[in-house]
Amino acid sequence: MAATVSVEIFIIGNEILNGEIQDTNTHWLCREITQLGGKVVRSTVLGDDLEVVAEALQAALARHTRVILTAGGLGPTADDLTLAAVARGAGVPLQLHEQARQMIRQSYDDLHARGILDVGGLTPAREKMAWLPEGARTLVNPVGTAPGVLLQVAETTIISLPGVPPELKGIFSSSMQPFLHETFEGGLSALHTLTVRCNDESLLEPVLSRVVPAHPGVYIKSLATRPGEMAELDIFVTATGSDRSTVQALIDAAVSDLKMGIAGLGFSLQDK
Repeated sequence: MAATVSVEIFIIGNEILNGEIQDTNTHWLCREITQLGGKVVRSTVLGDDLEVVAEALQAALARHTRVILTAGGLGPTADDLTLAAVARGAGVPLQLHEQARQMIRQSYDDLHARGILDVGGLTPAREKMAWLPEGARTLVNPVGTAPGVLLQVAETTIISLPGVPPELKGIFSSSMQPFLHETFEGGLSALHTLTVRCNDESLLEPVLSRVVPAHPGVYIKSLATRPGEMAELDIFVTATGSDRSTVQALIDAAVSDLKMGIAGLGFSLQDK
């Protein structure tokens, strides 16, 4: 089975840390990456601080993470520092990227022509978004004005996306697709859910503590509820890989082991 692609996510923005805006990008990205067969090994929220972001990226590069995704901080204002931080973390200078400049100009001209903005074209603030780390390439943003940015650093790919969810999703679902198909090489994940007629997770611990280490290629997680809140709980069984039959076989073996053990405790269960 091919090695699982490791992914780290950096959500960047003071507005997340001070509670002004709720981060939904992490959940969406984690779900998408898992469905591709990748593994999100770390997710971090950082403020708009160039040094802090650069140091976090350097640490991720030192861990040889295969893919680093950043979200936020690509806009025209002074506190949008993500690309400068990526450049510093990667040890390369920022430079004006002509293709990015033209893409940004066209986006603002289109918005002006549609009557959405009073002024089209480029301003110094807008052109700021076209200063990319040396060696980076653009990813078309079909929704907004700031292009996504892809930078290869040794074996790691850093992809910077806008923090606005529709823009992030738009880039991920369109111009990022060639990279995703190449990187994850047909990777996939499968999920099986067991619902157990039991409202006390601790009673299932004897089974879980035996089954989990017996199936190292499978992620098994029970979803606890507050005691007395529900009469049942779910157990999620997940596996990733590149071959569907192999992945399904891993899940089937773990599910069979779980069912046998839980039935032995006297609890009824069903597939969900």
